[in-house]
Amino acid sequence: MFETFLAKADFVGTGMEMPYTVLIGIAAVFTGLICIVLLCKIVGLICGKTKKEEKPVPAVEAPKVQAAVAEPIENRQQIIAAVSAAVAEELGTDVSAIRILSFKKI
Repeated sequence: MFETFLAKADFVGTGMEMPYTVLIGIAAVFTGLICIVLLCKIVGLICGKTKKEEKPVPAVEAPKVQAAVAEPIENRQQIIAAVSAAVAEELGTDVSAIRILSFKKI
C-alpha cells in the first residue's frame, strides 16, 4: 500500500527529493521564526500595557569636586621601576629597551 502511494507521486525516483526536502525545511524554519517574532511582539504589547506609570524622580545634583591639587608622588623612582618592569614583562622585552617619556598621577 505504501509503495502504491509513493508510485503516484510525481517526484519520486526523478532525483527531485532533495530540493523539495530542503525547501520544505527552510520554509518550516522561517515560518517558526516568524511565529516566534509575532509571539514576542504580542507579549511585549501585553506587558507594556500593564506596566504602571512611575512619577519621575527629581535629579539630585552631585556635590562639586574641588580642583585636584598637584601633590608630589611619593617613591616616584620605585613606582616608575615597577611600571617599567611590568610593561617589559608584558611586551616580552628587556627593561633597558623601554623608554618612559612621562609619568603622571591620575
